[in-house]
Amino acid sequence: MSSHIVRVGAMGVVGRFRSPDGTCYPRDRRVVVRTVRGLEMGQILAEPQPEQPADQADGEVLRLMTTEDELLAERLERRRDQAFTECVNLLAARGLKAALVDVELLLDGQGLYFYFLGEVSPEVEALTSELAEVYDSTVKFRQFTDTLLEGCGPGCGTEEAAGQGGCSSCTSCAVANVCKK
Repeated sequence: MSSHIVRVGAMGVVGRFRSPDGTCYPRDRRVVVRTVRGLEMGQILAEPQPEQPADQADGEVLRLMTTEDELLAERLERRRDQAFTECVNLLAARGLKAALVDVELLLDGQGLYFYFLGEVSPEVEALTSELAEVYDSTVKFRQFTDTLLEGCGPGCGTEEAAGQGGCSSCTSCAVANVCKK
């Protein structure tokens, strides 16, 4: 099982991500990874490193970013910008002194993270919880998330499934410009 060095998330966390099927992803490619937080976008920083025990990996590289993934990422970026603006406005309206640095929505639409400088007061925590509830109820990505997680059907993404009603036309499971080791 190969292990790539991948940068993930708004804060640019770097970790080791295994490729369960042994796929070798080229440097600088954007990928979909599974972390403890959920599905996220990442960027390959280094091609596979020597074998490492599976329990030392920070997650899995699932595939290269597809056209659908990129479109979803653009949509999430707009939602992220809305959440940032709304949070700044609510902080000002409530007279809360907190420095919002960034907002992050995970690729699967299941996680919304607010990043602040310094200590976060209970009032700011309550405000971000309110915003998370608002965005969780309005961001409708469940069907797309199911496709991200499960693909288009049995054997999704394999040569055996090509032409069997899914993978020949499903770009969410297409794998391009990768090498098998």
